[in-house]
Amino acid sequence: MPSINQYFDNKVTSIAFQTATKPATVGVMQIGEYEFGTSQFETMTVISGALTVKLPDSSDWQTFEAGQSFTVEANQKFQVKVEVESAYLCTYGE
Repeated sequence: MPSINQYFDNKVTSIAFQTATKPATVGVMQIGEYEFGTSQFETMTVISGALTVKLPDSSDWQTFEAGQSFTVEANQKFQVKVEVESAYLCTYGE
């Protein structure tokens, strides 16, 4: 059964569900800047729009557009800038 979570004063909404092989979330981010923390390995794929991301241990910002993915190890923090409402799919575990 999917569950809905909202973060950052309802500016980020995610729906958690189970894929055939991994737990996942699909969600939407409104324009803004956010910091996320991971509890496990994550692969985030941009579905629509773009996410500008500062990954852990990096001083550079990278922009990921629709169809592109990035990964973050467990127990890390990463920052995201959103300049246009964007959708994403995040899978958990390696």
